[in-house]
Amino acid sequence: MKKTADYRALLEVGSEADLGTLKSRYRQIMKECHPDRFINDEVGLLAAEEKSKEIIEAYHFLVSISSETLKAQLPIYKNTIENSGIADFEWSAHTLTISFFDGSKYEYFKVPKNEYIKFANADSPSRFAKRHIYPKYPYRNVLKTDQ
Repeated sequence: MKKTADYRALLEVGSEADLGTLKSRYRQIMKECHPDRFINDEVGLLAAEEKSKEIIEAYHFLVSISSETLKAQLPIYKNTIENSGIADFEWSAHTLTISFFDGSKYEYFKVPKNEYIKFANADSPSRFAKRHIYPKYPYRNVLKTDQ
């Protein structure tokens, strides 16, 4: 996943980085490029604001796909995929986004186009996803549920 690799490079962490490492790198980088440090420098302020947005986005994405986060959310995820039907779905650039009737939304990464076509044309997308999408592709929660 290019997005993941880019975000890891931005925060200068490896694929094994845990939540503590991500948090400390995030804080360290934000201290260096926080917009408040560039109050009298208009060009530096604009660059710092842009860099801060990138760092925040990278941090939140990497936290959402970390093994610790996925492990903590596993009971909620299992409940969703086992008990809630698929309300809507879309595929773009090898990322399949599935919205569920319980209000949650998950992204599945590295889903090839042919797999998406089979999913979209299946008699029961929920049954197809349970067999071929959920156990096979890395995912992240992109919309919190009220549980």
